[in-house]
Amino acid sequence: MSETSVERAQRRPRADGERSRRTILDAAAKLATVEGLEGLSIGRLADHIGMSKSGLYAHFGSKEELQLAAIETASAIFAAEVMAPADQAATPLEKIEALCEQFLSHLERRVFPGGCFFASAAAEFDTHPGPVRERISDFQRGWADLLAQLVRQAQAAGQLRAQDPDQLAFELNSYLLMANMAFLLYGDAEPIDRARDAIAARLAYSRTSP
Repeated sequence: MSETSVERAQRRPRADGERSRRTILDAAAKLATVEGLEGLSIGRLADHIGMSKSGLYAHFGSKEELQLAAIETASAIFAAEVMAPADQAATPLEKIEALCEQFLSHLERRVFPGGCFFASAAAEFDTHPGPVRERISDFQRGWADLLAQLVRQAQAAGQLRAQDPDQLAFELNSYLLMANMAFLLYGDAEPIDRARDAIAARLAYSRTSP
C-alpha cells in the first residue's frame, strides 16, 4: 500500500523534531564541557543556539532531563570518536593502544571544546548524589571495565604478562585523565605527548617476552 499524503505530512514533523532535538543535544553536550552541566539551563542553552525557551521546553521538561539527555548524547559521541575506531584493531593489545590513542586524539581535535566530557562531568558531580551522578558513574565504570576486559583478553592471548588487570587499566586511565587536565590547564599539547610516551612505556613493560 502506498503512503498517503497525510501520512507523509505526519512523518515530516516527527523527523524535523528529531533533527532539532539532535542539534540541541549536540550543542548542549559541547557547551557543558565549558560551562558545566549545572550551567546547562534551558535559558542558557536557548541563548547559545538562538532558540526560544518555549521551543526548548517542548523537548525537555526540566533541567535534569536536559542534563541526562546531554550525557546520553556525549556517550554516543564518545563511542563514535573513541571506541568505534579502536574496534578495527586486530588484537586485544592493539585495541588497548587504539583506545588510548583515540582518547588523546579526541582531546587534541577538540571534539568537546572543554576536553573530555565525562572527566569534566565527574569532577562536577562526584559529590552530588542523584540520577546525573549515577549516569556519569556508570559511564566511567564501563570505560574502566572495558580497558580491564581487554587487558584480560591480551593476557589470555599471551600478549601481556600476568598482573592485576584492574590495576593496569587504572594506571592507563590515570595517564589519560592527567593529559586531559593538563592539556586544558596549560593550553599546549605537551601533556598529551607525555601521556602517549607513558602509556607506551607501561604497556611495553607489561608485554610478555618475545
